[in-house]
Amino acid sequence: MRAVGSNITKGIGSETKLKCIDNTGAKMLRVTSVLKYKGTRKRQPKAGVGDIVRCSVLKGSPDIRDETPLAVIVRQKKEWKRPDGRRIKFYDNAAVLINDRNEPRGNEIRGAVAKEAVEKFPEIGKVSRIVV
Repeated sequence: MRAVGSNITKGIGSETKLKCIDNTGAKMLRVTSVLKYKGTRKRQPKAGVGDIVRCSVLKGSPDIRDETPLAVIVRQKKEWKRPDGRRIKFYDNAAVLINDRNEPRGNEIRGAVAKEAVEKFPEIGKVSRIVV
């Protein structure tokens, strides 16, 4: 896990629903907490592209619905600015499930993945098809 080159606007809070875009069996996730979040009192935790979140599985196969897995956010609707001046946003919020060693649990990722998430987690870039 490395540092990200851009300052990403955090667009995903707790209780946000995310689409799971890997082939682990989960379809829809809900964010319950953000790992390594440092905020102030009574402030809701926020996450952006490349952040690790703890989530619950809302839709998916029965064996994975009992878990509360870790996930990396790879797409967000909220617009953010890259260092070269371009502004990037996606049409949905999406995440990829990871294990304790920060490696993706699935071996295929459907759809586009943000470059910032691949910079931080190179293993995600190896199994994804499109990096934007």
